[in-house]
Amino acid sequence: MPDLVTVFGGSGFIGAQIVRALARRGARIRVAVRQPHLAHAMRLMGDVGQVEVVQANVRDPGSVARATDGSDAVVNLVGLLFETGRQTFQAVHVDAARTLAEAASAVGARMVQMSALGADPVSASRYARTKAGGEAAVREVLPSAVILRPSIVFGPGDDFFNKFAEMAVVSPFLPLIGGGRTRFQPVFVGDVARAAAAVTLESQHAGRTFELGGPGVFTFREILDLIQKETGRRRLYAPLPFSVASLVGTLCTPLALTPMAPPLTADQVELLKVDNVVSGQFPGLADLGVAPETVEAILPTYLYRFRKGGQFAGASGGIAA
Repeated sequence: MPDLVTVFGGSGFIGAQIVRALARRGARIRVAVRQPHLAHAMRLMGDVGQVEVVQANVRDPGSVARATDGSDAVVNLVGLLFETGRQTFQAVHVDAARTLAEAASAVGARMVQMSALGADPVSASRYARTKAGGEAAVREVLPSAVILRPSIVFGPGDDFFNKFAEMAVVSPFLPLIGGGRTRFQPVFVGDVARAAAAVTLESQHAGRTFELGGPGVFTFREILDLIQKETGRRRLYAPLPFSVASLVGTLCTPLALTPMAPPLTADQVELLKVDNVVSGQFPGLADLGVAPETVEAILPTYLYRFRKGGQFAGASGGIAA
């Protein structure tokens, strides 16, 4: 029988692409989500019967055990960009990661943990600290687990390029946080998916950590320049020192308690103070046989909808650009 891979968080932006990549390689996939009725489309990612959707809550060890039963591999993609209520960085990035590792260990399954470039136990950012804590928790239980650390992931449906493209439509200004000097190495979601499928199904990668970055390094300002070019917009830059940006992020935090996600948090400002590029100390996409796509080649395929005369779905619905 083909490998059975249980993917937690498989219905998200990155998860859907990983499920598709696993299906293309012949694996059977079990997508574990909190609300299965909202993820029925996941069954279309593979052949008939190749992908199933089950209910699981990563904070409930019993449901996690049921979801992982019989699995050959477990992939953890569950993560937060901001905290709200019981959904804290500690609970999701660390405690849940340990629960999944224990469940994988109990059934003798391999494990892949999706972390993030910049994961650091001494970071000023709670997001980065808990991502590092999640890595440590998983490796403590399963030393053979594979860790993936992607930079900013881009592609249709991303939460970075789309966010600033939408901002360029509705605002005459774009925020140049910290002077726009922070460097990023954006990586295409399809490349991350191919890498994840490889380390999940190929046992020779056990125990390794991979840093996933694209072929180009850009400053924050250069990324905003690219977005304006692809959307046909010309916006002024509003310099926003880190201290001011942190205050704005603090004021936006209460939005996490509403259906409207905060556009910026103080913790995200802390992340922006540190370059988000591969260190060169760990293997990357090339070591997995993945030739990365460039930002310049992919952005036009989905940011075109933000051009004048197009349509895009904003926070409040369809808005004419």
